[in-house]
Amino acid sequence: MTYYTAFESFIGPLLLSSDGKTLTGLGLPRHRDAEIVREGWIHDDAAAPFREVRRQLQAYFDGKLTKFDLPLLAKGTAFQQKVWRELREIPYGRTISYIQLAERVGNAKASRAVGLANGRNPIPIIIPCHRVIGSNGKLVGYGGGLGAKQALLDFEATAVQGGTFLEFANTTVA
Repeated sequence: MTYYTAFESFIGPLLLSSDGKTLTGLGLPRHRDAEIVREGWIHDDAAAPFREVRRQLQAYFDGKLTKFDLPLLAKGTAFQQKVWRELREIPYGRTISYIQLAERVGNAKASRAVGLANGRNPIPIIIPCHRVIGSNGKLVGYGGGLGAKQALLDFEATAVQGGTFLEFANTTVA
């Protein structure tokens, strides 16, 4: 069973999906492979873990949260999973290049494959694929559009310069 709800953000409405236990998707507005409500999905704002997801997203967008701690189920290949785990290690407010990400997953020559895996990330923002840029420092590729990527990076950079942050560690979801 798949449940869904929406969350309003400064980059537009985000579509959240869940299996009733874990967050399985976060659809960005204008994403080329955007998650869409499918036949049989059930709209349920109270399904787990939506309450906690909304709380943490709100804290993130308020500039008070730098690291998410949520039950996630991102379905993908073993290689995609490895890339997505590494994305979660990129510090808030920082960027790395696709080449650096490829090196971190153990194959410096796999920057193209890493880019494809990055683009298939089903839970952007929470799995922060927006923090990966071209080796020349330019913004390249973002399913939600380069404007959204720039807005997220600018937002994090501004928050780092002027804010204090909370990290939700060992968050439990009822």
